[in-house]
Amino acid sequence: MDYTHLGRSGATVSRICLGTMNFGAHTDPADAHHIMDHALEQGVNFFDTANTYGRPRAEGVTESIVGDWLAAAPGRRDKIVLATKLYGGKGEWPNDRFLSAINIRQSCEASLRRLKTDHIDLYQMHHVDRSTTWDEIWEAMSVLRTQGKVTYTGSSNFAGWHLAQAQEAAGRRGSLGLVSEQSLYNLAERTVELEVLPACRGYGLGVLPWSPLHGGLLGGVLAKENGPRSGAGRSAEMLAERRPQIEAYETFCAELGHEPAQVALAWLLHQPAVTAPIVGPRTLGQLTSAIAAGHISLDDKALARLDQIFPGPGGAAPEAYAW
Repeated sequence: MDYTHLGRSGATVSRICLGTMNFGAHTDPADAHHIMDHALEQGVNFFDTANTYGRPRAEGVTESIVGDWLAAAPGRRDKIVLATKLYGGKGEWPNDRFLSAINIRQSCEASLRRLKTDHIDLYQMHHVDRSTTWDEIWEAMSVLRTQGKVTYTGSSNFAGWHLAQAQEAAGRRGSLGLVSEQSLYNLAERTVELEVLPACRGYGLGVLPWSPLHGGLLGGVLAKENGPRSGAGRSAEMLAERRPQIEAYETFCAELGHEPAQVALAWLLHQPAVTAPIVGPRTLGQLTSAIAAGHISLDDKALARLDQIFPGPGGAAPEAYAW
């Protein structure tokens, strides 16, 4: 397993991040525990979850599965960089969601209980809250850091200018601010190359791409058309719109001798801003395939061909659309 720093922080994380969104939704607790066992055995030390993951949604189901796994064996907690998120809630009470100081405190305490730990290594804002000032957000986060309950802070689904707002406000307070940003980023969805990735590189934030297979579209969807999961989900809808593109992609992956899902992950790992794609396996086999992608090297010719199949926005703004 290869490792790198999480943005400009001193924390060292694996180049593959284990996403847990499927735990408690599509993967039962016992299988989820086996997946986490294997991930740790293979050197994956970066685990990501959220307070809304699992079913029923927003009841902390996935965090509880992770917490039970952590509590089952001494020493596990100290081996991993544990990330979770806040923002969403059940919506039963006005202050159980978003980024008020009240919800930041309450959500952190609830996540710590479910995760059965005394600290969160990376506490991420799952979305931007336009109604709460950055001074309030950073003050609340600084309290958690002073208490030892949070080590680093990250964001998710922020626009480039939100990242700038956050970092400038943190700088005025003499705070470290954000160390990472989770964004939708994959071969088929490259909008973040315009402004988000340049902002991350400028401020020293690690980029954690979510949905690296774009909901399964890049995971060999054509070969699975007649399988048990065919005809359902977001990938089937997107395939109808992008079939010629996906046909070209899967043909090229066959020429390379690698699975489409592995090529998609390998491409992300070749992007200079990316710290670790977040893989969300439902099965042990999917995790094994994802880890193997870290050993795939794509030469300039292969990267150029992938750019032909999935053209990006043309680079960073403003040169992507102006002189």
